[in-house]
Amino acid sequence: MPLDLSESLPHLVEAKYKTAKADQSLTFSPTELAIVRTSAGVPFQLRFCPSLAKKPIPQKENHDGPTKKKRDPFDNPSAELLIADIPSTNPSHLLVLNKFPVIAEHFILATKTNKQQTHILEQDDLEATYACLEAWQAGEAHGQQRRLFAFFNSGEHSGASQPHRHLQFLPVESMKKGEHSNEWDLLLDSMLSGENPALPFTHFASALPPNPSGSKLLETYNNLYDLARKAVDDFISTNPDEFLLHPTDKGALSISYNLAMTTSGMAICPRKSEGTMLRRDDGTEIGFVALNGTVLGGTLMVKYQEEWDVLRSQPEKLDSILGAIGIPKTKQTSSL
Repeated sequence: MPLDLSESLPHLVEAKYKTAKADQSLTFSPTELAIVRTSAGVPFQLRFCPSLAKKPIPQKENHDGPTKKKRDPFDNPSAELLIADIPSTNPSHLLVLNKFPVIAEHFILATKTNKQQTHILEQDDLEATYACLEAWQAGEAHGQQRRLFAFFNSGEHSGASQPHRHLQFLPVESMKKGEHSNEWDLLLDSMLSGENPALPFTHFASALPPNPSGSKLLETYNNLYDLARKAVDDFISTNPDEFLLHPTDKGALSISYNLAMTTSGMAICPRKSEGTMLRRDDGTEIGFVALNGTVLGGTLMVKYQEEWDVLRSQPEKLDSILGAIGIPKTKQTSSL
C-alpha cells in the first residue's frame, strides 16, 4: 500500500509531535528506566511512570444498565494529533499521535471506519502497517538507520484499551534512549533470529521476505493466529477452569493475543490474563502489573514506587509476571 505522504513519515511524525507537545495537545510522561533480566537472562526494559496512575482509565462495559457512549479517539481525531490519512485517495486508515505517550513519537494506525479491535486483521491493515515500517526505515537519523516496532492488542486479556481497530508504533531509537541502551535489544529481533529466547509464555514467530506482498503478510498473520488459537485450545482442554474462550458473536475472535511486527517478521503471543498481582514475600499485595503488546518488544511499565523497587531488587518476580499473562510453555518457541 503506498502511503502517498506529502513528506517523509519520520519528518511528519516528528514535526507533528513537537508541535502537539509544545501546545499541550498531548501529554508526554517521562519515565525512569532500568534493565531487569529474567532467570534465563533475557533483558527487559522496566519503565517507572508514576503519572500513569493519574491517567483516566477506560471504563469497562456495564451490561446491567444504560451506558454513556465513550468518545472514539480515532473517529475524526483532532487536527493537532492527526498526522495523515492513508492513502491520500480513498483512504482506508489514518495516522494519529498517541495522546498520552511515554515514549517520544508514539503514533497509531487506525481504520477510517470503526472496525473492531477483536476481529481478525485484514490484508489492508497489514499492508498499511508494513508500509509504515518500511517508510520509517527509508530515512536515517544522525547517520543511523531508523526502525519502528509495531504492536497490536486484541481481546480483554491483551492490554487493549480502545475497541476501534488500531495498531501502534514505537520508534526503536526512542525506546533505546537512556544510559542502559547498550544492555537491551528488541525482543522480537531475538524471536526472529532463531535464538529462541527462553520465556515462560508461549509465543510464535515468523520471518518475512523482503518486500512481502499483501497476501504474504496475511498468510503469515493467519498462520501465527492459528498456532496461537491451537495453543489456547490445548491449554483449556487440560485446564478447563483456568479461563474461557471469548464469545464469537458479531465476528469477534475467541482468544486474546498480542501481535508484534517489524520489516523482518511477526510474532504472536496468546494471552490468558492482562496482568497479575505483584506480591511481597509475605504474600501481601503491592499492585497489579498489566502488560500489552510491548511485552513482545521486551518492555513493561509500572506506576508505583514499590513495584519499581521490588522488580529491580527481586528480578525473579518478572518470571512470575510473564508466566501469568500467557499460555505456559510446554516446548521451545516455534518459528515458521
